[in-house]
Amino acid sequence: MCEHLAELRHAMAAYAASFDASVLSAADARLARDHAAAIEAMAATVKALAATRVAEGGRWRHDGRRSAAHELAAATGTTVAEARDTLELGRRLVSQPEVSEAARRGELSAAQSRVIADAAGADPSSAGRLLERAQDGSLAELRDEAARAKAAAHPDLEARRKSIHARRGLRDWIDPEGTWHLAASGNPEDGAEIMAAIRPLADRIFQQARRDGRREPPAAYGFDALVGLARSAAPDARARPAPLKLLVRVDLDALVRGYPADGETCELAGYGPVAVSAIRDLMASRSTFLAAIVTRQKALVGVAHLGRRPTAHQQSALEWLYPSCAAEGCAAQGHLERDHRVDWARSLLTVLDLLDLLCPHHHRLKTTEGWALVPGTGKRPFVPPDDRRHPRHPGVSSGSGRAETRPPAPACPPDVEALASTAARDRPTSDLPGRREGRTMHPR
Repeated sequence: MCEHLAELRHAMAAYAASFDASVLSAADARLARDHAAAIEAMAATVKALAATRVAEGGRWRHDGRRSAAHELAAATGTTVAEARDTLELGRRLVSQPEVSEAARRGELSAAQSRVIADAAGADPSSAGRLLERAQDGSLAELRDEAARAKAAAHPDLEARRKSIHARRGLRDWIDPEGTWHLAASGNPEDGAEIMAAIRPLADRIFQQARRDGRREPPAAYGFDALVGLARSAAPDARARPAPLKLLVRVDLDALVRGYPADGETCELAGYGPVAVSAIRDLMASRSTFLAAIVTRQKALVGVAHLGRRPTAHQQSALEWLYPSCAAEGCAAQGHLERDHRVDWARSLLTVLDLLDLLCPHHHRLKTTEGWALVPGTGKRPFVPPDDRRHPRHPGVSSGSGRAETRPPAPACPPDVEALASTAARDRPTSDLPGRREGRTMHPR
């Protein structure tokens, strides 16, 4: 068996030595990339299984290594933390044939394999569902689904909360290039409060950068916000951080009872399942504004009103439904923009069920190039105008004989059209453009 691996290694070395991406077409380069990614995934699986077997032999003790992970890190040029993850993956794959087979076929990256194997270790029945999610979703979405599977398998969230709290930690270090790093781990509700304090600052920095004509990654603005938050906490700081806002969805019965039963939900938006006591602690915190979406069996009722912008209740519900961009496979959480599926100028209504949150990139594609989310709610595919799943497929031909890049504006659904007509007929004259006591009117 090792002889075959040696042959593959030499063949791959020869191919890599002569590989020249510049002579490939874009389509061929994409195919080469996909083949290389599959080979990389299969190799990572073989490495994990082999490394686990090496660890079982105990040779690392004779070599004077501190642990099997230290020996693997030295042998492969990785960190000890990465080596531990590799060994854990190898151990799990031995007892999870379904996940192991998919990983051996190159269908899962090493990161995907670790996430699925970890969740399947807690709930073996979740493996099939997670393998399907890995094929059509992002790694961030897969992690969210895996977290829910683990939480469902171990419903004692209070015990989990105490365990995580006992293992909480913060460390920083300087790498060989002189870059400072910070790593923290703890309960999701604590992380949510930290991120809720950072995001408003990051948004302001982003807006200022846009006005200045600068374009930097969201992570850069997040770091600047973290530094700003630290400076604002100094004793002589004049600025006070903005009130923190967190979103939680919890079944009413679970909130009253103190713990969720079968099928009930207690989750912090963007952070997954949490203990009911964590929600109660957040409610008691004076530094946090908690928007609670109280449900029964995950049912959420849409609300309509006559303004262009969502009400505060609608905005909270919208943020819960879309903690990240609604486009399937997109994990962007910063600077999400509200999108009316039916143009407000046509419907004169803001209906929760007809709103989505999109990242700037996907919102631009929808606005300028006619892309759209397929019908439905929550995360779903985002497709171009010529895709058969597009809400207005096919595109309308222009006078030049070519299909228009952007499809025509969609007509209002019949029920929304009827509501709009009724709203226009019954709108009082005082609701004309301008201001009315207690309400800000928007230009029609």
